Amino acid sequence: MKRVLGIILGGGAGTRLYPLTKLRAKPAVPLASKYRLIDIPVSNCINSEILKIYVLTQFNSASLNRHLNRSYNVSGFREGFVEVLSAQQTKDNSGWFQGTADAVRQYIDSIKAWDVDEIIILSGDHLYRMDYSHFIQHHRQTKADITLSVVPIDDRRASSFGLMKIDDQGRIIDFAEKPKGEDLKKMQVDTTVLGLTSEKAKQSPYIASMGIYVFKKDVLIDLLESNLDQTDFGNEIIPGAAKDHNLQAYLFKGYWEDIGTIESFYEANLALTKQPHPDFSFYDEKYPIYTRSRYLPPTKLLDCQISESMIGEGCILKNCHVNHSVIGVRTRIEGNCTIEDTLIMGADFYEPFAERNSGLQSGGVPVGIGEGTTVRHAIVDKNARIGRNVQIINKDRVEESQKEDEGFYIRSGIVVILKNATIADNTVI
Repeated sequence: MKRVLGIILGGGAGTRLYPLTKLRAKPAVPLASKYRLIDIPVSNCINSEILKIYVLTQFNSASLNRHLNRSYNVSGFREGFVEVLSAQQTKDNSGWFQGTADAVRQYIDSIKAWDVDEIIILSGDHLYRMDYSHFIQHHRQTKADITLSVVPIDDRRASSFGLMKIDDQGRIIDFAEKPKGEDLKKMQVDTTVLGLTSEKAKQSPYIASMGIYVFKKDVLIDLLESNLDQTDFGNEIIPGAAKDHNLQAYLFKGYWEDIGTIESFYEANLALTKQPHPDFSFYDEKYPIYTRSRYLPPTKLLDCQISESMIGEGCILKNCHVNHSVIGVRTRIEGNCTIEDTLIMGADFYEPFAERNSGLQSGGVPVGIGEGTTVRHAIVDKNARIGRNVQIINKDRVEESQKEDEGFYIRSGIVVILKNATIADNTVI
């Protein structure tokens, strides 16, 4: 894998994940109490011994850049690096990336400088564990110019993805981007060709792109430099290359989730609490997920009832009931609180004892969850100040609401408390 360069795309504005992306890039959104989304592809690369990694960033990239710089020390991975390449103005372009292909094109000179055989291009907002060495080995064995990692998918979700058809040799022969109706039915294939059983092939008659690609280095450079009007890999570069290049599909059989919406992000986080075997597990010694070392103290639980939950480091929970929830680092939950089916992202700092009791904070509310509060079916972003006897329960069963001036949104029926928001005592949402 020393002959492979990894490129992770930081994504666009992340509008489907708003308001979690209001103050941060999509790959910097906190995950599973202590991680960030970007930790998944970076860790997959390191575990696959792909140690030369560029991360291309653009929107709200300050927190993402800071996290990468603090988390991935070059000396820790021998000759490797994790380097941020941000959108920048030059004499040849206006600065902003116009799409996935344009982002890579703007740093083509950095790619040319490396003596490598393949370039693996990854997304920064998916949840999965993958050994890319098997992916690249398949690419080499089939003598492919481009290989796409794919997953079989069912009728319900198929229209949300880029779909493709393959021949009996696994070569990709047709593409359709998020087709509907009759166009969708035309993209059905016999997925037993990829190794699925007949039963599973009937359940998942479509092949969806994961947005993960391996290119021969020379092929990537040629396609980017000879198609300057094309700015996106999935919609333009790759479909346009199918006629004259060998495009292969590589079936990924493990858990994979595109967590690009509030609903999918919420469900993927809470699914981590499953026992005995969640769909995705962080508890794998051979393939660890790396992140920033914070050196936080242990979590302190004072007369609490905790069930089916994950609790991050450095938390203090007092006389509360927590069920089916994920609690982030440095979270404070006061007495007589009920937290159910909720993701709390925690805090970036500890509020000193004297300050917490002074009443001089924003709205007179300390960081954390105040005494007597109930939170159900919600996401509480970092550094939120939730007052006493607050009810965050979506009492009117609202599906969509934008109350940014009041400190919250409702997306797909999920209440999202904004980062740094203050919710006053006795509020009912």
